[in-house]
Amino acid sequence: MTRQGDHVRQPPTTERADPRFARIEEASIAELARQMNAADATVPAAVAGEVPRIARAIEAVVERMNRDGRLVYVGAGTSGRLGVLDASECRPTFNVSADQVFAIIAGGPQAVADAAEGAEDDAEAGARDIDDAGIGPDDTVIGLASSGRTPFVLGAARRARERGALTIGISCNRDAELSALVEHPIEVVVGPEVISGSTRLKAGTAQKMVLNMISTITMVKLGKTYRGLMVDVRPTNEKLRARATRIVCSLTDADPDVAAAMLADTGFDVPLAVLRLRLGLNQHAAADRLRAANGRLHLALGESA
Repeated sequence: MTRQGDHVRQPPTTERADPRFARIEEASIAELARQMNAADATVPAAVAGEVPRIARAIEAVVERMNRDGRLVYVGAGTSGRLGVLDASECRPTFNVSADQVFAIIAGGPQAVADAAEGAEDDAEAGARDIDDAGIGPDDTVIGLASSGRTPFVLGAARRARERGALTIGISCNRDAELSALVEHPIEVVVGPEVISGSTRLKAGTAQKMVLNMISTITMVKLGKTYRGLMVDVRPTNEKLRARATRIVCSLTDADPDVAAAMLADTGFDVPLAVLRLRLGLNQHAAADRLRAANGRLHLALGESA
C-alpha cells in the first residue's frame, strides 16, 4: 500500500516510453522506417554535446597507451557486444594484438552470441574479471552501460579504479551511477527509444559512435595512420591485400606490380614497403628505422608530426 508522500522512483530516460511511438503497431512499414530514421537522426547531436568530455578522455587514453598500456572495454548485453565489436575490429584495422585492445563481457565470450542477461547483475563478477585481466595503472578501462547502473559494469569500474587504471564511463542517462565511479564520465542522453527500453537502438548507436571516436582517434595519435590511410592494416585476406597495395601505390607512386612484389617481400608490412620504396632501403635498414621511430611512419620518413 502506498502511503501519502511516498514517491515512485522514476525510470531512467532510456527506460521511459515515448508517447509518439505508443501506436507503432498500427503504422505502416514505410511509416515505421521513417519514424526510426527520424529518431536515429537525433543521436549525432547528443554525441556532439559530449565531444569536449570525449576529447579529454581520449587524451588520457593516448597517454596510457604510449606507456604500453592496454585499452579494455567492459559491458553487458548490447553494450558488452559493442565493446567486443570495436575491440575486435581494431586488430585488423590498426594491427594491434588481442592483448592490447580487448573486451570483457558479462557472462563470458559465449554471451556474445547467446544472451546471458542475468550475468549483468553480478558486481563481484565484474570486479573478478578486472583482477583476472591484471588491470594496472597504465591501462584504460571503459565501462559501457546505457542505463549507467549495470552492476557488473559498476563492479568492474570500481575495481579498475582501485587498481589505479584510467576509468571512463559511457552511459545514456544523466547523473548515472557509473559517472560517479569513473574519472571521465561521458553521458550521451538520447531519450526514450522507439520501443521502450530497447537500448540496442538509439543508445546502442550512440555508444558505437563514441567508441568509434575513442579507438580511431587513439590509434591515429599512436601513429597507426599516415595521410589518412590505414598504413598499419593487417592484410589477412585478398580484399585487405588489395587495399595494402593501393596504399603503397598512393604513398610511393610505384606501379601496382612493384608495390605488390615489395609487400610480399616485407610480409605485407605496409610501412616497411613504403620505407623501402621511398628511401631505397633494404629490409633490415627499413625495420631499424621504423623501430627507432616507434612504428610511426611519418617519423621514419623524416617528417615532422
